[in-house]
Amino acid sequence: MKTNYNRREFLQNTSMATLAAMGMNSPMASLLAGSNNPIAQRAASADTVILLWMAGGMAHTETFDPKRYTPYEKGMEGNRVLSTFKSVPTKLDGIHFSEGLEGIGSVMDKGTLIRSYVAADLGHILHTRHQYNWHTCYEPPQTVAAPHMGAWIAKELGPKNPVIPAFIDIGQRFTVGEGEELKAFHSAGFLGNEFGPFFIPDPSQGLDSVRPPVGMNMKRFEGRNKLYNDLISKSPFGDFGSDYQKESLRRSMEQAYILLNSPESKAFNLSSEPKESYDIYNTGRFGLGCLLARRLTEQGARFISVTTEYEPFFGFDTHENGHTRMVGMKKQIDGPVSQLIKDLDKTGHLDRTLVIVASEFSRDMMVEGRPDQTVKEQVNQPEILNDMKFYGMHRHFTDGCSILMFGGGIKRGHVYGKTADERPCKTIENPVKIAGIHQTMYHALGIKADTQYEIEKRPFYTTPDGKGQVVKDLLIKA
Repeated sequence: MKTNYNRREFLQNTSMATLAAMGMNSPMASLLAGSNNPIAQRAASADTVILLWMAGGMAHTETFDPKRYTPYEKGMEGNRVLSTFKSVPTKLDGIHFSEGLEGIGSVMDKGTLIRSYVAADLGHILHTRHQYNWHTCYEPPQTVAAPHMGAWIAKELGPKNPVIPAFIDIGQRFTVGEGEELKAFHSAGFLGNEFGPFFIPDPSQGLDSVRPPVGMNMKRFEGRNKLYNDLISKSPFGDFGSDYQKESLRRSMEQAYILLNSPESKAFNLSSEPKESYDIYNTGRFGLGCLLARRLTEQGARFISVTTEYEPFFGFDTHENGHTRMVGMKKQIDGPVSQLIKDLDKTGHLDRTLVIVASEFSRDMMVEGRPDQTVKEQVNQPEILNDMKFYGMHRHFTDGCSILMFGGGIKRGHVYGKTADERPCKTIENPVKIAGIHQTMYHALGIKADTQYEIEKRPFYTTPDGKGQVVKDLLIKA
């Protein structure tokens, strides 16, 4: 890949980049009309959201909704296997989690367990399509670039601390797997660049995200910042872009520049964390992402997403060796998630911070999709198991998923919904769909249900047609 450009080439590439940005964030300022004034929003129970994203499809029967345990035996019938782990008690009487999640189970008195999330019917089940749906509340494809939930929050509420970016995304790279598909929803869409994510692919190198490049002193960096602003004026944005677009792009760069020079930038330096605490979080990039999320929340972050990272056939994308892979994934998430909840609760931040633990869909050993809907099987799962690699949940299952929610006005020690105890382990009580999750979150933040902008001469809401309903039974005060 070419990295050394002359001035002419640099200007040409900058022009192409700005044109691409105009395509992604296309509406003019006149079209961004009809939004509710944040000052007039309803009273909120939360100021901050942390989304802990279990990318790849986390099996509910192997995590937060265990069923009958069947140990592996060569020659066993696959249909007998509902859970490959023993169940263990949680802090809540009568509620069990899957073995390996004892830490998260110990903090369930501080949150709500949803056992009845039902993923959308999107035809052939693809991870990035369902992730797009989960993060934007809209089904792909769309005629406009739908904003990520973090962008909606950044736009409607603004930064909680003007120094800290309002939307921070930790842990997802776009150089692995389906990078272009992931980029489609890791965006502010039509809302504009300033409301898009501040990316930190590797939390262990988070401080590098707010430092000038190696070999560049502050004077040179300031000069480049001025040059960048000049380039915006001389690029296609200057000729064809709206004032809204140009100002949005400038503000996004200015925000990064302000952060670089602020005391708050020290939050990115994880080496300053006490060793005892650091060691609990240090289970890998996801664990350190949870630590960084806690430190940024303490500095006034508004929305933070931390992901185990989606890369096909890695992480929770367990197309084979499901049981073995789940052992490793539980080690990555159990300590950091539970410690994050404990730390936020101890400092009082949990009261105003909504923490969500979720995945795009669940998994089953034998059923693909949902039992009443035929979809293409993507895994060759034999009916008789003669190899340990077939022992686990390898097929995509969309009819029963688990979500955890803590803080920010969410009930404590509460369980909502139920799935069947026998295969197919689908939702049988109080189904929840993605619009309900989004609208409950926006409700907790004080964002009105009819929040919308006019785009392509039609209103575009935070949930499709503005019809998302708050799941009131999840909230302390509805």
